[in-house]
Amino acid sequence: MKQKDDILLDLEKIEVLFDGPEENLKAFLEELHPTEIAFILELLKEKKRHRIIHLLPIDIASEAISEMDPESHPEKLLESLHSDLVTNIVEELSYDDATDIVSQLSVSKRDEILDRIDEEDAAEIRKLLVYPEDTAGGLMTTEIVKIHCSLTKKEALEEVALQSEEIEAFYAIYVVDDADRLVGTVSLKNLIKAKAHIRIDALYDEELIYVETDTDQEEVAQMLSQYNLPGIPVVDKSHVLLGVVTFDDVIDVLEEETTEDILKIANVSDEEELSGNWKAALRSRMPWLVVNMATAFLASSVVFMFQDTIAKITLLATFMPIIAGMGGNAGTQALAVTIRRISLNTLPDSKIFQTISKELIVGVFNGLFFGTMVAIVAMFNNHSAMLGVVVFLAMLGNLILAGIVGASVPIILEKLGFDPAVASSILLTAFTDTIGFLLILGLGSYFLL
Repeated sequence: MKQKDDILLDLEKIEVLFDGPEENLKAFLEELHPTEIAFILELLKEKKRHRIIHLLPIDIASEAISEMDPESHPEKLLESLHSDLVTNIVEELSYDDATDIVSQLSVSKRDEILDRIDEEDAAEIRKLLVYPEDTAGGLMTTEIVKIHCSLTKKEALEEVALQSEEIEAFYAIYVVDDADRLVGTVSLKNLIKAKAHIRIDALYDEELIYVETDTDQEEVAQMLSQYNLPGIPVVDKSHVLLGVVTFDDVIDVLEEETTEDILKIANVSDEEELSGNWKAALRSRMPWLVVNMATAFLASSVVFMFQDTIAKITLLATFMPIIAGMGGNAGTQALAVTIRRISLNTLPDSKIFQTISKELIVGVFNGLFFGTMVAIVAMFNNHSAMLGVVVFLAMLGNLILAGIVGASVPIILEKLGFDPAVASSILLTAFTDTIGFLLILGLGSYFLL
């Protein structure tokens, strides 16, 4: 597999080959992996995308389209192709990939495509379209290998061989009862090693890890990671086996969730596409900047309250951004760790006090160390021991409180039902700025005036 820098070089070669004989372009494309072709398609204009798709075998074209980043809108590429080519590509896609792309089309175009493809394929895709895309039902594929618990080894092997002909890859053999309810799993290794006349009901493993169709995609990803599974079965409320979510789909989920959390921590809406235009970015970000400006006024009001102190002891103003900035950075560290623990479900109620206590202790030691450093600088520049005491106490207090707030604010927001990644950073910044200014100016007024 090539790195993206290498693929960009391939893109330059393809741009040159567009002006030459079609055979040369086709031969070059044959050397590329579908994921590499997908990356190139994301960077090309529509006419050149079309030319590449028409040169590819159907199986390669469908895989390349399914590997395209959702933000590059593979559904628009699909929609712009000739109807016969679209039909062939969709029929070649796995059901979950086809559903992901088709679900982004207009209802009329979606119905047109589903009416043209094979009835069985269309029926499976329509089943998956019912589920929200961020749930196990929306992630799953219905292409699974399942056998009845009453089969013998020979019958089971024949059934597995028959079903696997229509499936690109499978990671488990699921065992069902008369009502198609999931009762267990059996590995292909154990099935092959079993005695000739043994029945599946004496062979399968009853210990099941599964999810229901409405399970959130993040929880599905966590379960696959926790239990080191290549795939996890999906059942309905009656425990009927419907499909499976595989690890490759979960990788996409983890990337999506991580991106979403990073954007939220920066107070950027996850609805803003990373490749979106400036208008979308403005709509997404401006509301949070308004909130941020309101909290900034709170901090500035503290400065206004102590304007007489600043006028008399101007040196305090030089230490104000240091105290506030260090508090903000220390609080952000505690914030990031706590939000990650919340997102990974590794912060039960019994660990909340321990988590906040840890950040308090870290804040104390950070405060002592950095408070001493800034106090030495203050005394060296002003030859005033009392100024050193003031900045020391202000740094110590702000770093202690920043650690406590950084750990507690996400927990409180989560308990109140809010997303801790969205508002935590704004609240933290408002707190550390306001308290930082209040400490250094208040202590300065008390000790130095």
